[in-house]
This record gives sequence, C-alpha cells and structure tokens, in this order.
Amino acid sequence: MIYNLTYNMQYKILPGHLYPKDNRVNLYYLHNLFKVIGESVSLQMKQQHKVSVPITAGMWGGSYMVGLDDGQAKTNVVRLYSIVNLPQNSPLDRVENFECLMEIYQQTCCTTFKRYGLNLVDPRWGESIPYSNNERPTTALQMWDNTGKAKFVRAFFVWNEATWEESIIYDMIRNIKVLKELLNINIRPPKKEIAELKFLLQDVLITYFTLYSALTPDFIEHAKPIIKDLFEKFINGMKTEEIVEEQYHKVYSSALVYGFEEALQIPYKKENLDVKNVEGWPVDKINYVPNELKEKLVPALQAPWKKFQTNLEKKYGAEVANR
Repeated sequence: MIYNLTYNMQYKILPGHLYPKDNRVNLYYLHNLFKVIGESVSLQMKQQHKVSVPITAGMWGGSYMVGLDDGQAKTNVVRLYSIVNLPQNSPLDRVENFECLMEIYQQTCCTTFKRYGLNLVDPRWGESIPYSNNERPTTALQMWDNTGKAKFVRAFFVWNEATWEESIIYDMIRNIKVLKELLNINIRPPKKEIAELKFLLQDVLITYFTLYSALTPDFIEHAKPIIKDLFEKFINGMKTEEIVEEQYHKVYSSALVYGFEEALQIPYKKENLDVKNVEGWPVDKINYVPNELKEKLVPALQAPWKKFQTNLEKKYGAEVANR
C-alpha cells in the first residue's frame, strides 16, 4: 500500500539548538535527539556486545501538535518524554543484554543532553507501566536533571518493532485508560492535587489532538468548544486552583474520554481486539495499529514535523548539521 511508504518519514537534524531562546525547548530538535539516541544505542550494542537490536524512538507527548511554526514549544516543557520500540524474540530476552541496553541508554542520554546544559543523574529503570501488556509490560527509564532546566528525561520501552507513529497511536489506548481513572463518569470525581489535575488536562489535550482525524463528527462538535476553552487556559498558564478545578469538572462532566475511546474501539473491534482489555492482548499485537487508523492518523501525526522542518530549512538553509 502507498501508506507504507509514508510511515518511515525521515527527519533531518538541522542547525539550531534544543533551547533556542527563552529556555523553551524546540520540539523538532527534541524529537530528533530521541530518534538519534535510539539509533546510537543500537549501534553501540552491536559494536560493543555483538548484539543486533533495531530501535525506533522519538518524542512522547503531544506538545508538538501545538508548537510554534519552527517547532519551539509554546509553553515551558520541563518533562522530556521519549517512546522507544524494541524487538521481541531478540537477544534482549536475556536479562544481561537488557541491562546492557539500559546502561548504554542512560549513558547516551546523559552525554547527549549535557551538550544542552542538562546534567542527568540518578538513573532508574525497570518500572512496569500500568495498562501495558501483561506478558511484556512497557517499562521506563528515568533520570533527573539537577540544573533546574528540566525536571527529568523519561523513556518508555515498548516491546514490539514499530514506527514512531504506530507506537504513538497504540499508546493512546493505554493513555485513555489512565485518563478514565480520573474521568470515569460513574464515579464521583476524586479530590486530587492541582499539579496532578494539570497533567490530566494536558493529557486530554494531547489525546484530542492526536486522535482528531479519527473522532466522529458528532463528538468533535460536542468537544470542540470545551477543548478550545481548555487550550486557551492551558497556554495562559492556568495560574489559580479555581481555573484548574473548573476545567477539570468541565472535562469530567462532558465525558470526553468516552469519545476518545470510541475512536479506537471500533477499528480495533473489527480485528477482534478489545481496547478495554489491551493488557490481555497477545504479545504480537503490542504496537499493532489497524490500517483504518493508520490512514486517518499517520498523516496528521507527521504534518507538524514536516511544517517544522520546512520552516527551519527556510530559517537556516537546507544544510544538514553535522552533529
């Protein structure tokens, strides 16, 4: 199919900086750094340990959907997330090889981000992520920045080969299950810390923008004014507890999470896969995305990066940076 050709979009490393101005990260650059880190780790595993491990990686989180035209974040992004896809039935099934991978990954992240003024310390890995596959759960590696420029770098390791776009779509299933913990319309909204509610509301925005092309017209009509108001408040900082709680109750009462779930539930159901029980799927269905969803969502996921690349090339010229 013609779509398969578009799944492997190539992103150039362009001249510029991770923090071009105002200490706000350039998301195009961050995405590329995570991609290059994955490729570098794969190469080091082969050179140092004679272990062949294909890795795809990129940014996790949807702030790139609303970045400025050159990729700079509109808000101060201090939690730097990556999603990393690892092969099944590979040498990584041996504990010692996986531990080597984690060692090299954290060392490569430390070295790479040090160039941009971050000092990453206290690496921890092995945590299983809720709502991931029961047999091969997604795990995380996290390091904290002690300079104050960022809070942390956190990478999610998902057990199946996939393109970045496929892994982002698949992870939406898990993300929606997390959202439902605080947005379950059948349970009285729990009292939570304001910081936690802010992250929840950010995830609502990310999920909406990521799944937009697969949402039903009726749901978009219902959700659009709520999302528009939330987005405007979010960009302006949501500086008071009252604003955060008001937005949370608005999102909760409007049952947005169920419209997100429906967008994924119908295409997966045609493949005999229940998104409400994603933890119990066969391991070979990790990172699986039906073609119907790829056709709708992959072009939209790629569009911001293409725009950023075009505008950065205009700004710096088409020269590719040697770094």
